[in-house]
Amino acid sequence: MGINEMKLFYHCYGGAHTSVTCASIHLNYLPNDRIPKTCEFKAIPFYDKMENKELGKPVYMGRDDMGWDIYVVGMKDGKNVVIPAIISYLNANNVSRREVLFVSALVQLHPITAIGGIVSRRLGLAFIGRPMTIWGIRRSYPHLVELVNKVKQNIAAKHDSY
Repeated sequence: MGINEMKLFYHCYGGAHTSVTCASIHLNYLPNDRIPKTCEFKAIPFYDKMENKELGKPVYMGRDDMGWDIYVVGMKDGKNVVIPAIISYLNANNVSRREVLFVSALVQLHPITAIGGIVSRRLGLAFIGRPMTIWGIRRSYPHLVELVNKVKQNIAAKHDSY
């Protein structure tokens, strides 16, 4: 397999907030040198938009500058089932395990983000919950940038080994 077939999955609980934010930082949809404004979060694809029926289904966010396909996936508490299922599917399609990377985006999650996610996604009150998630993500943003930078360094090292 060539470098164009590398797959990176940022995952979190619902696939709507931290994983989408990390993928957006990774793909330069969001900045890595400052905390974005509220309107910038509202403009990124899929932010606070994943439905429960989409849990466990990878959503393609884009291709990075090293040729990695970047996905987000919500797993709730099913990480031990979802990751092997995705790997099995990819293996059946001739993508080997060493060409796939899973990264948990649940680093230093601010509690307000989780509460906002419940209000927005579970209760269907996005007009209340979405601003809460953004408020919490903005407080955790430097940690998310640090995570993405480490991931990019890791995949750059993998890229150099091909």
